[in-house]
Amino acid sequence: MSKPNEFEKLQTKKAELEAESVSLKEKQKNMEERMMILEEKIAIEELNNNNKATREAIAQLETKINGLETKLQKASQTPEPPEPAAPAKEPEPETANAPEEEAIETAEPAPEESETDVVTVTAIEEECLVENQEALGENLKAQQEKKKRKFF
Repeated sequence: MSKPNEFEKLQTKKAELEAESVSLKEKQKNMEERMMILEEKIAIEELNNNNKATREAIAQLETKINGLETKLQKASQTPEPPEPAAPAKEPEPETANAPEEEAIETAEPAPEESETDVVTVTAIEEECLVENQEALGENLKAQQEKKKRKFF
């Protein structure tokens, strides 16, 4: 082959490759854009599904709330007959064991009472209160000491 002929073939080959390169880059750009669009569509669908599930959960909660509200209204419309009130106990004379008895009384859980029940309140002597506070303070210090030892 002659050199000018070979040169023309090489230039033609180069032009074809450059055109192919431009075409491939354009195709790559289009595919990347398409991929981004598809990813956005997927994200939108996932959000739609999540929103749908949340709406369904809200609807279930609303129906449950409505049912509970109607149940509450029915319960408040039909009041239960009040229990006979227990007579108030007279305070017992003070004894040496009074603070222990008061501590036992306060430690017992109070049963649920209706609004018409009578509540009695007993006064606590200051000496007993101070003794209880000192005992609680000592217990608290002992617990803190134990906690400190656990960390070492």
